[in-house]
Formats: sequence, C-alpha cells, structure tokens
Amino acid sequence: MVGLVGDNSSESRNVPVPADQPENQTTGETMPSKASTPVPSSSDPSNSVTPDEATKVHDMLSTDTTMNFSQEFAAQIAAIDSNVTAEEQASIVALPSGSALMVVRRGPNAGARFLLDADLTSVGRHPNADIFLDDVTVSRRHAEFLRRGTSFTVKDLGSLNGTYFDGERTETADLTDGAEVQVGKFRLTFYASRLDLARAPSE
Repeated sequence: MVGLVGDNSSESRNVPVPADQPENQTTGETMPSKASTPVPSSSDPSNSVTPDEATKVHDMLSTDTTMNFSQEFAAQIAAIDSNVTAEEQASIVALPSGSALMVVRRGPNAGARFLLDADLTSVGRHPNADIFLDDVTVSRRHAEFLRRGTSFTVKDLGSLNGTYFDGERTETADLTDGAEVQVGKFRLTFYASRLDLARAPSE
C-alpha cells in the first residue's frame, strides 16, 4: 500500500503494524519497518498524492475509457443480425459515412460483399454491371442502387423476374438497415454505415 505524505502527529502514527515486523528485544514492542509509512488523517489539508498514486488514478481512468468504448462497440455489433460473420462485422463497423454494404445471403456466390459508395450502383447479368450477378434469373440490366446523401434506394429497371424488397415485389424502395433485396435467385442484405445510424436519431 502506498502511503501519503503528511504530518507525524500521534494520530497518524497510531497504525496497526503487520505481524511479521521485528520486535524490540528490550520492550517486546513491535518495531515498524523502514518501508512502512504512516497514513495521515484524511482531514489533513496538507495531504498530497504521490507519483505512484497518480499513476494508479491514470490507469483507472484509462480502464474506464476502454470500458465505455467497448460498450459502444458492443451496441453497434448488437444492431447487426446474428448471421453476420466476424469478418463481415468488421467490414460493416468500418463503413464510412455515406456508404453501405450489400452481402449475398442466398445465391451462387453466397457470402460475397458489395460496397455501395457511389450515387449510382448498377446490378445485373451484364459484365459491366457494378454488381455482377451471373445467373439466368437475373436480367442484364436488372436494378440499381441510388444514393441520396446517406440514404439508399433500390430501383427495378423493368427486369423480367422483378426486384423484391423484404419479400414484396417493388419498383422502388428506400433501404433500411438489415433489409433484404432479392434479384433473381440472389438474396442480398443491406447494411448501412454505423456512423449514419448513430446520427439518425439526433437529426
């Protein structure tokens, strides 16, 4: 235990001494070791904090800061569904503002991830499509994702098999975090930037 610097009043010296301290051979009294320091009265205004204690306080504050950050991170992860892998979680949490991620959940390339970071992202079976889905159930120019600020919309381009939003065929729909978009036999889940989700309630 680190002691504090203080006066040498009789009150401050009246501190129990550990049993392993040597005894005075003449009086039989326990002798305080050189390492022990009297603990001053808490009412003494001259008390000061030693460098070791300052370090301990700093460490405690650092621990609290780390704990708060971990709780914020856990809250962000909790908003992501349980089907997401650790690698996908890291990608989603790292998304900058104004971007989003589409993850293929069902289809020939399940697990594939597509970053939405442009005002227009094309989807289809055409080789030049931004999101290339190679299957006969997908039209060459099937749909597109449109960005307006930090919001995203999916728009069908007159595809043969249609575009579905959360199970319902749609011409256009605003995307929400965790929503499912179906293009042909592909089912993709939309994940918004955690930064944009955190700002949304305050706006």
